[in-house]
Amino acid sequence: MDFTVEKKESENNAENAHPTTLDSSSQLASALDSNNKEIEERQARELKAGLHPLKHKFVFWYTRRTPGVRNQTSYEDNIKKIVEFSTVEGFWVCYCHLARPASLPSPTDLHLFKEGIRPLWEDSTNCNGGKWIIRFKKVVSGRFWEDLVLALVGDQLDYGDNICGAVLSIRFNEDILSVWNRNASDHQAVMALRDSIKRHLKLPHSYVMEYKPHDASLRDNSSYRNTWLRG
Repeated sequence: MDFTVEKKESENNAENAHPTTLDSSSQLASALDSNNKEIEERQARELKAGLHPLKHKFVFWYTRRTPGVRNQTSYEDNIKKIVEFSTVEGFWVCYCHLARPASLPSPTDLHLFKEGIRPLWEDSTNCNGGKWIIRFKKVVSGRFWEDLVLALVGDQLDYGDNICGAVLSIRFNEDILSVWNRNASDHQAVMALRDSIKRHLKLPHSYVMEYKPHDASLRDNSSYRNTWLRG
């Protein structure tokens, strides 16, 4: 095998690479480095203050939904940021003051997402992803929601970097939990997340989990109807 020829072809390919692609890759790498540096600096400050930093900073959001047709503008207007936290201590201060699911009106959504990710299908981090959906009777939804929140905040779920956040949807006859991930086409990560959710929630075998990509939700304007995968 002529390694000289291979080297020349490799060099030619690098020289002919589209500048936009190279610029995008450089910008992405730079953004990731900057983000990692900010996280490290934030965690160092919190440790110095005697706190226990979380891997990710989180935000609780609240939506009091208006029954009717959903459109992006009206939905975005209804989403209210409640509080953010980045330490174990900060989480418990926030969580202890949040209303329990049983006291929330219907229809209502309570969202817990990593900082920088809005609880919207159209968000740049969410748009290529989807969500696992679990339906619960109202009498048990609060316990499962709390277990899910603790697993998410504690970075206990598999493929944690692929997770965007979680939603508790209070409805008239049931409550629905959903876990959002970044990449609906990564079948291995999607199925591993399903198994991890089942394990951490100790989900009884009678419960069925459903998966739906966000682009499908955008097409049929529905969060929980017409799911694509059951498991």
